[in-house]
Amino acid sequence: MRAVDTIRNIWKIEDLRKRILTTLLLVLIYRLGTVIVLPGIDPAALTALSAQTSGGLMALLDMFSGGAFSNASIFALGIMPYISASIVMQLAAIIIPSFQKLQREGESGRRKINQWTRYLTVIVLFLQGWAYLINLDMQLRAYGISVASDMWFKLSSVLIMAGGSMFVLWLGERITDKGIGNGISFIIMIGIIARLPDSLLQEFISRVEEAGGGLVMLLFELLFLLLVIAGAIALVQGTRKVAVQYAKRIVGNKQYGGARQYIPLKVNAANVMPIIFAQAIMFIPVSIAGFFNQPGEPSSFMMAFTDNTGLWYNLVFALMIIAFTYFYTAITINPTQMADDLKRNNGFIPGVKPGKATKNYLDEIMSRITLPGAFFLAIVAILPAFAQILGISMGFAQFFGGTSLLIMVGVILDTLQQVESHLLMRHYDGLLKSGRIKGRSGAAY
Repeated sequence: MRAVDTIRNIWKIEDLRKRILTTLLLVLIYRLGTVIVLPGIDPAALTALSAQTSGGLMALLDMFSGGAFSNASIFALGIMPYISASIVMQLAAIIIPSFQKLQREGESGRRKINQWTRYLTVIVLFLQGWAYLINLDMQLRAYGISVASDMWFKLSSVLIMAGGSMFVLWLGERITDKGIGNGISFIIMIGIIARLPDSLLQEFISRVEEAGGGLVMLLFELLFLLLVIAGAIALVQGTRKVAVQYAKRIVGNKQYGGARQYIPLKVNAANVMPIIFAQAIMFIPVSIAGFFNQPGEPSSFMMAFTDNTGLWYNLVFALMIIAFTYFYTAITINPTQMADDLKRNNGFIPGVKPGKATKNYLDEIMSRITLPGAFFLAIVAILPAFAQILGISMGFAQFFGGTSLLIMVGVILDTLQQVESHLLMRHYDGLLKSGRIKGRSGAAY
């Protein structure tokens, strides 16, 4: 059996075996930390927090933290503060000239930017930790449960959560260096997958209790989920190849070069970043409106933009994803630099003049392939809303699209690609009978 032979081949490779076992050990440590509750908080009193994280942005934060957010765990803040700090630093590298200079300095500049990213992460952790305790106190007081309000409790809890998040970041780096790779993304994926068994079980129970063919509906749901996953894989792997011809060079009496190669331009170069940006911005106006809203019935604006299954919410959400896809692709892919690199290496696109004409050609190609990718990304992002409208439970509907599905698909493909590269390096068969696994990693040029 091919699967058994593949597992046996993986186990034979000592380096790969050590990396897999190291990854499993670090993931186990992370999962244990997600159930360790902050000192001074009764775990039995967290029903209110669990109810708050059952939907909306809080559900997304709880999913990224693997349930640690709703458990009031020492890892409650998870890895999101580091991701937020990384996004800010990426934007700073576009706007601030000094950061642009650091990026051009190579490895030393990258280390400096990483160091500043960690400093910013610590600042974000203290701000979010304090806000988390305020929210926790409000949720528990609504159920008649009081939390220690002295300064020592708040300060110690913020320090513990900040230290826990930095420890999670360290675990991710160890998975990258000593494990199977993609440590930060791998930890987020584990947190997402950890919620899948319970969500699937709850959906199964609800369908069994439903009269009139509930199990048949569950089978249709699983079939639809497989189709969505196949579409997400196509979105992650989709590329447009642009042929590049390198001019022949004569050195002495020998000729070098002249081979034709390709630039793989990704259909979705932005990955899941547009969805993360859009979700964060969709939450801001609702939060601001909550401060000015009068007591009594909520305003029509609040009702429209707190209903994640409503028309206006999903329409604005989809349009923002399309806009952010173009924005993030523009700051990720630089046609001018690609054209300059081709010219410097005696390369040219057949039928296109080097220099500005090549830059315009690449820019036009990226605009054309980004449009369908942006629309597909928007559709995948709002699919959970359609799943809920069709009667699928909220927890299980989150796996039908959005950030969670794209992260899972991307990280799994990257991990399988890493494993396959180790197998091929030792002259073993790959994971597939024909072809090779293609992940989301790799630059566009």
